[in-house]
Amino acid sequence: MTDPAYTDFIHAYPGYENTHSLDDLRLRDYARLESSGQIYLDYTGAGLYAESQVHAHHKLLDEHVFGNPHSGNPTSLAATHLVESARETILKFFNADPQEYLVILTANASAALKLIGESYPFDKDCHYLLTFDNHNSVNGIREFAHRGGAQVTYIPLSLPDMRVQEDHLQAGLDLAQAGCHNLFAYPAQSNFSGVQHPLTWIERAQSQGWDVLLDAAAFAPTNRLDLGTWKPDFVPISFYKIFGYPTGLGALIARRQSLARLHRPWFAGGTITVASVQGDKYYLAEGAAAFEDGTVDYLNIPAVEIGLRHIESIGIKTIHERVTCLTGWLLDNLKQMRYSNGEALVRIYGPTGIGQRGGSVALNFFNQLGMPIDHLAIEEAASRVNISLRTGCFCNPGAGEVALGISSMELAACFTQPSHEQRLSYDDFRLCIDGKASGAVRISVGLVSNFEDVQALLKFARSLLN
Repeated sequence: MTDPAYTDFIHAYPGYENTHSLDDLRLRDYARLESSGQIYLDYTGAGLYAESQVHAHHKLLDEHVFGNPHSGNPTSLAATHLVESARETILKFFNADPQEYLVILTANASAALKLIGESYPFDKDCHYLLTFDNHNSVNGIREFAHRGGAQVTYIPLSLPDMRVQEDHLQAGLDLAQAGCHNLFAYPAQSNFSGVQHPLTWIERAQSQGWDVLLDAAAFAPTNRLDLGTWKPDFVPISFYKIFGYPTGLGALIARRQSLARLHRPWFAGGTITVASVQGDKYYLAEGAAAFEDGTVDYLNIPAVEIGLRHIESIGIKTIHERVTCLTGWLLDNLKQMRYSNGEALVRIYGPTGIGQRGGSVALNFFNQLGMPIDHLAIEEAASRVNISLRTGCFCNPGAGEVALGISSMELAACFTQPSHEQRLSYDDFRLCIDGKASGAVRISVGLVSNFEDVQALLKFARSLLN
């Protein structure tokens, strides 16, 4: 007998019927979800790997011998071939012209961002411009900007949808200084609110004198990023966010002409053609090699190609459709949940519809007096029924401060306390803003999420009404 709720769901989101290939995939390649009874709703934190990915990678390692690529012997050349094949597959996946873009292999998106920060030619009177809702690894670049004497400016977000207003964007872009290296950073999709900022900003900013850093870590797992159409200067990626395995590899996809503007503050093994002790001189390698410190992770890099081919075989369009449908159903139902006195159970931070947003839903639960329920208590309660979700600020303090209504005055009062001069723990911070939520709950659907997963979350949410 068909579940009446499912009938209502399909009526509201008929596109879900076109994604049933993902149900077959889940039974075949992600069977551990059912056998373990886990309800996984933290896809923005990490994607899930398919069993076939792991088997294909292990088979490759079992049947071949690979050596350090920094040589010309047969095992080294075999490893080099796989590394270069992975680079080509990455560029193809993002439709990036190899004449225009290259791939620098890193440990993760954060490592890719650090490469930009430490190497970008920040200078006096130049600008680092970024939106409030950037990940901390993007925020951290401001420390390199400060060191170089550049100005740092944040573009604010507007409630309730946590988007950027046109006049605020233009005011920020107007700050570009002629003859300067100006860097503008924003997320294609906020890992806090799920907001998707327009990719049209890329060309617009470049035309006004900015290099553009597009953080695609939260966007790429469920959306097509076409670098043949959109041409940011720098794109950091973490592959485990897209397909779960391996967890220690990411990339910086960079335009060749933009990469030429970066100047590394040091050299390491693998980054040079020649270095001399007595001559006190070194010569950096060309292209990607100049930014890949030491030996690349050549045994795991082939797993990146396997993962990308896995996603291609499914189709990013199918993944996107499923995530959109499930997110819409989740939002529709959460918005309706109220106590008998009319108080809302949840407060959603960000868009409450499916337009220009991804599969991350940030919210807090409130009691019938309108007071926030500790997000850590929510996480503990969800864990008891095998639901994996995320709580905190998700390494996105700017979005969290806007969403939770934490003012700059409150933050200043907290940070200037004598005991907080050198160290501030998260528990200390929570006490600083007593009476307010200090974090949120994030529910995120992804690759093999299904209707039953979302229904389990909604059942859990309804239980809190009691």
